[in-house]
Amino acid sequence: MFQGAAALNLDAKGRMAVPARHREALQALGDGRLVLTAHPHRCLLLYPAPAWEPIRAKILAAPSLETQSAMLRRLLVGFAVDAEMDAAGRVLVSPELRAYAGLEKEVWLVGQGGNFEIWSDAGWKQQQEAIFALGDKLLPPGLENLTL
Repeated sequence: MFQGAAALNLDAKGRMAVPARHREALQALGDGRLVLTAHPHRCLLLYPAPAWEPIRAKILAAPSLETQSAMLRRLLVGFAVDAEMDAAGRVLVSPELRAYAGLEKEVWLVGQGGNFEIWSDAGWKQQQEAIFALGDKLLPPGLENLTL
């Protein structure tokens, strides 16, 4: 289970070093195979390949002539890139995905349970401000009774 947020730097080639605490799990869950893709909120998603496959299958099963399904397919499947961690635990983020998410040098790797989000520094700060702005209205329907 992936959780926590880590501030990272992309190197000159666009590689991101995965924190050591997540490397072994990513290696074990995906046999080293990873998938990077775009998220509608202008961040990236990083999945162990086996976790991505059922999501991709659902998207591809949706009607291709239905506008929203086609748009989601273009975004999620169209941007999807197979990746692997190198011996140093780095993952190459393609120039297309870096441009889509506005990734420069400083990025955030944010655990989401079975996958990660990758945010630009500015994008992550905007997300935090949006959370703070919601205040008491943060909890969506169904989680009103959540106790922390």
